Amino acid sequence: MPGKPAPIKKAPAKKAAAKAPEPAAKAPEPAPEPEPAPVEAPPAEAAPAEAAPAEAVPAEAPAEAAPAPEGEAAPAAPAEDTPAAEGSAPVPTSAPLDVGVEDVNDSSLTIKWTTPETIGDSGLNGYTVEYHKDGTSDWVVAQELTSANRCCIKNLTAGDLLHVRVVAVNAGGRSEPGTLAGPVPIREVADRPRIRVPRALRSRYVKQVGAQINLVFPFIGKPKPAVSWLKDGQPLDTKRVNIRNSDKDSILFIRSAQREDSGVYEMTVKVDSFEDKASLTLQIVELPGPPASMKLVDSWGFNAALEWTPPKDSGNTEITGYTIQKADRKTGEWFTVLENYHRLTATVSDLIMGNSYCFRVFAQNQVGTSESCAVTKEVATIQKTGIVYKPPEYQERDYSEAPKFTTPLSDRAATVGYTTKLLCSVRGCPKPKIEWLKNQMVIGNDPKFRQISNQGICSLEIRKPCSFDGGVYTCRAKNAQGEATVSCKLEVKQIILSDADKEKGK
Repeated sequence: MPGKPAPIKKAPAKKAAAKAPEPAAKAPEPAPEPEPAPVEAPPAEAAPAEAAPAEAVPAEAPAEAAPAPEGEAAPAAPAEDTPAAEGSAPVPTSAPLDVGVEDVNDSSLTIKWTTPETIGDSGLNGYTVEYHKDGTSDWVVAQELTSANRCCIKNLTAGDLLHVRVVAVNAGGRSEPGTLAGPVPIREVADRPRIRVPRALRSRYVKQVGAQINLVFPFIGKPKPAVSWLKDGQPLDTKRVNIRNSDKDSILFIRSAQREDSGVYEMTVKVDSFEDKASLTLQIVELPGPPASMKLVDSWGFNAALEWTPPKDSGNTEITGYTIQKADRKTGEWFTVLENYHRLTATVSDLIMGNSYCFRVFAQNQVGTSESCAVTKEVATIQKTGIVYKPPEYQERDYSEAPKFTTPLSDRAATVGYTTKLLCSVRGCPKPKIEWLKNQMVIGNDPKFRQISNQGICSLEIRKPCSFDGGVYTCRAKNAQGEATVSCKLEVKQIILSDADKEKGK
């Protein structure tokens, strides 16, 4: 440890080292070894008491060079600058990036960093890691010219606060230091902080406007971690969002969610130099606004073509479809013709000829259908096309037919004094005229006989016949196409009583 404080004063000695190469440049032999010079410079500065006699000679050289400009030194100075200009003196690298703590316990500290953004043509010799305790200003070299991007500082005292910086070294010298954000306490961290994000919150969390949000984020860490929240990289508005922290979890509470509460919320838990982060994407949605406009593009036949534009306000979520409705101007009643329709143009068909129609469209998202709609200013009138109904022409069928008996007369036997009836059926077109004959003589209007013809059924009723009413009866049917006849024989029988019956009759 006594040897380490020597580089503490490295920063002021560095300026002298930067001037040292100028007199060295006069010697032709050390000129090809510019790179080791900065490496060996720190130890030379580390022991200034012993190096004083060694550097006495070069120290006198600049002393002599001082009066030289009065006489002949003026041309000598450009002679020294000429080789430097020709060789383009090396430039130091930029500072190491992202210096951070990788691990810490009660006796050691491990830090890490990334390569500087600018290295230069001369390349990179390595990194020098330095530290000092809080309350002191003397930097101690912990690691010199290491090529790794991490360093473990050992043999530390528990309870100390350590400031650490990393310097990149190349042929041009030391770079600007990359430092830790703050001092690191040297102590054992029992449990590193870690956030256990619930599965439901790992993806986008969607809620409707006015909903209450109460989200719990469990975490672990010892000693008790410090919890902080950001929204879109900015501090939270405590008037709208309430954060409640405990030893085991952090609760994000919003009493009534609004659209402006949407965003990316980032939670950070920190124990000393260790931290863990988790983010939540909160999306507050509501019903969409109506489509911006709607117009009737064309109407033809029984169809109407429509076109509309998306709503200006989507409700903070994507539009999932549209609902198109029509209304007859006569009734004014609206009917849905298309639902969950995804395009911005549509053709409505099956409209009624002679009627006029208006149309309107609603927007839909995952919350529901917009409360208002866009309506067409134009009216679609379905014109009558002047169609005249022409009935089909059919060839008339000739139904003319000569009379034909479908059921003939049957011979019958009747009893004197008992009415009897003769029946037959006939067809023909036009309707035939029916005549009845007895023994080839037309009966005519004889009241003893009753002639009936209905729906082709012909009947002849003989009232209380006597023995003289027997004979041959003929039915004759005539029309313009011809005639037909059918005949039967009627026998009228007399009842003969025996003497015994006669006696009984008396």
